[in-house]
Amino acid sequence: MATIVTSTRFTDEYQLYEELGKGAFSVVRRCVKKSNGQEFAAKIINTKKLSARDHQKLEREARICRLLKHPNIVRLHESISEEGFHYLVFDLVTGGELFEDIVAREYYSEADASQCINQILESVHHMHQHDIVHRDLKPENLLLASKLKGAAVKLADFGLAIDVQGDEQAWFGFAGTPGYLSPEVLRKDPYGKPVDIWACGVVLYILLVGYPPFWDEDQHKLYQQIKAGAYDFPSPEWDTVTPEAKNLINQMLTINPAKRITADQALKHPWICQRSTVASMMHRQETVECLRKFNARRKLKGAILTTMLVTRNFSGEGGIWPQTNNSKNSVVSSTSSTKDSSISSSAPMVSHLYLLSLIGLSNSICPSFFLSIVHRISARKQEIIKITEQLIEAINNGDFEAYTRICDPGLTSFEPEALGNLVEGMDFHKFYFENLLSKNSKPVHTTILNPHVHLIGEDAACIAYIRLTQYIDSQGRPRSCQSEETRVWHRRDAKWLNVHFHCSGAPAAPLQ
Repeated sequence: MATIVTSTRFTDEYQLYEELGKGAFSVVRRCVKKSNGQEFAAKIINTKKLSARDHQKLEREARICRLLKHPNIVRLHESISEEGFHYLVFDLVTGGELFEDIVAREYYSEADASQCINQILESVHHMHQHDIVHRDLKPENLLLASKLKGAAVKLADFGLAIDVQGDEQAWFGFAGTPGYLSPEVLRKDPYGKPVDIWACGVVLYILLVGYPPFWDEDQHKLYQQIKAGAYDFPSPEWDTVTPEAKNLINQMLTINPAKRITADQALKHPWICQRSTVASMMHRQETVECLRKFNARRKLKGAILTTMLVTRNFSGEGGIWPQTNNSKNSVVSSTSSTKDSSISSSAPMVSHLYLLSLIGLSNSICPSFFLSIVHRISARKQEIIKITEQLIEAINNGDFEAYTRICDPGLTSFEPEALGNLVEGMDFHKFYFENLLSKNSKPVHTTILNPHVHLIGEDAACIAYIRLTQYIDSQGRPRSCQSEETRVWHRRDAKWLNVHFHCSGAPAAPLQ
C-alpha cells in the first residue's frame, strides 16, 4: 500500500543506482529497496526550486496516483519528503513506449491494435471509476511493463490529472496536448471524463494507420478541425480497416461529449471484446512504416522542447511520473482557472513543419498525411521567397512607400553602403530612395539565385540567397553586380515584415 512518509529518510530504505532520465527540476534513478532487493524507479524532485503552485501540483498528483492500483497503470508506491527534496517511488517500467515497440515488431495487425486499445481503455475505466480524469492521454504516456512479448501496457504521467465528482462537467482549465484535445476543451465548455475517451479515439486512429486524425501546422486551423470533428478515413490505407474499427473510432470521436461512448461501453464493443472474429489479422506493414515516421517526429519535437525547458529553467515541469520528455509537449500556460491553475497550453515552441523538415519525412507512405506536410513546407518557403522578391522590386522601382510596408520600422542591417556599421531604422535607406533610386530611369533587373529558406517556428523565417542585378550604366553599356544577402522575416498579424538584413559583396543597388 502506498504511504506518505515525512520522517523517514529515503536513503535509509533505498539504494540509488544509475540515472534513467532528467527533467528541469528532477532526476529519475533506478533504486533498490534494501529490505527485499525489489527494484523501483525513484523520481527525485528538487523542492527548493519549486513554487507554491508547483508544490500543490506535486501533492495533487501524488494523491491521485495513490488512489490508482491497476495492472495497466504505473503505480506509485511511496512518496517521501525530506528537506529540499521529494522522492516518488514508482514501478520500474522497462519496456519503453508502446508505439516504439510496435514499429520493432515483425507482425502487427488490426487485432493487435484492438488488444492495445483494450488495455488503455481498461486503465481509463479504472480511473473514471475512481472519479479521476487524466487530461493528457497520448502516445508518450503509454508504456510497456517490460521488454517481454505480451507485456502489459501501462498508462503513466498524471501531472495534469484532476478529481471530479461522478459525471460532473465543469471548467477545470485548458490542459492537454494539441492533437489530443477534445472539442469541449477547445470551446472552453464544461468538461469531464469524456475528454479521455476523445484522446483514446485519436490514439486508436494512430494505432491503425500510423498518423493522427487531426493535423495542421497552424494551431488555429488544427483546433478548428478538432472542434468540427473534421476527420475522415482516406484511401488507400483505410480500405483494409474493418467497418467495426471505424465504428468504434466514430463513437469515440463524437463531438457531443454527452453522446460519446464511455470506457465501459467501449470495452463491450464487438471490435474489442470479440476481436478474434471481428478484427482483421492482416499484417499492416504500411501502418508500421507510417508509425515509425510519426515516432521520429514526436521524439525530435520532444527533445527540442525539453532542451528549451531546461535551458530556460521553466517552472511547472510536467508530471511526477519517472520518465523524461513525457509532459514537455504539454506546455504550461499562464491562463488562470477557477478550478485548476495547472493549465497546459498546447502551443508548440517549434513549428511542426520545421521539425518534420529536419527529420526528412518522405511522402512515400501514408500519402494522405505526409504529402500534405511536404506541400505545406514548400508553400511556406515559397511565401518567403515571394515576399523577398517583392521587397527587392520595391527597391528597384525606388518605391519607398512599398518598401516601408514590407520592412519593420526598426529594421537592422549590415550593408556595404554603411561601411560595416549596424544601421537601425529607415532613415539610412530613405536617403538612397529619395536621391538615387527614385531618379533612376534606367531599367534594372534582379534575379534571386539559390535561395535557402529556414523556417523558425510558426512566425519567423530566414532566407539566404545570391542577388544578381543587371542594369545599364551611364554610357549605355549592360552591366551586372552580385551580392550575397540574408534576410530575417517575422510574421505579425498575419503579415510578414523584414526585421534584419545582411549584405556582403557589391552594394545592393547599382550606384552608377
